[in-house]
Amino acid sequence: MRLWFLLIVGLAGTGILISLGVWQVQRLTWKQDLLARIEAQIDADPVPLRAAVEPDFQRYAPVTVTGTFGDTHIRMLASRRNIGPVHRIIRPFNTDEFGPVLVDTGWQRDGAAVLPPPQSKMTLTGNLDAPQEADGFTPAPDLDANLWFARDVPAMAATLGTAPVLVVLRDAPETDLGVTPWPVDTAGIPNDHLQYAITWFSLALIWAAMTGYFLLRTRRGAA
Repeated sequence: MRLWFLLIVGLAGTGILISLGVWQVQRLTWKQDLLARIEAQIDADPVPLRAAVEPDFQRYAPVTVTGTFGDTHIRMLASRRNIGPVHRIIRPFNTDEFGPVLVDTGWQRDGAAVLPPPQSKMTLTGNLDAPQEADGFTPAPDLDANLWFARDVPAMAATLGTAPVLVVLRDAPETDLGVTPWPVDTAGIPNDHLQYAITWFSLALIWAAMTGYFLLRTRRGAA
């Protein structure tokens, strides 16, 4: 009776763990397809801003905007691999067709002076984004020091007096903005399904091996 119980528990546990591994493999295929479609959208030919915002907001859509920068800016603390702490510089940009929007112009090293924006009209190329970086653990922005800790688009838009639309600069304009563009990519989208699948399959193998060990030990004890 005990042998049957161990066999049933062992087979059930192994089957559950294998099914979880298979599910993660299916999720991996889905995520890879999603990332491929996002990358294709990011690299597509840019369209006018209004076409990518109305009637539906198209995240990651490449857009062109023509207008002038406002005089204000927001500094957001971030980090770059092999560099350390940096600041994203986000500015209001008054577009000809849509009115003022936010433009994430790129990053500069911590402590670098923020250059005044050019006053001439220019055309920028970038991608729409709607980052969900702020959560319950994100510190409130230090408005006195003009230092933010996440790209909270609605709050930044309210502070700078723009529409809650963020364009992340892809190409630096001919005029030097004193920053390095930090264009949209898929690096920040997690894809850990392969590691999860390996974990579940490894646990299934261990479970099956332990089941075989206990079955053999119980059978020898009964003999």
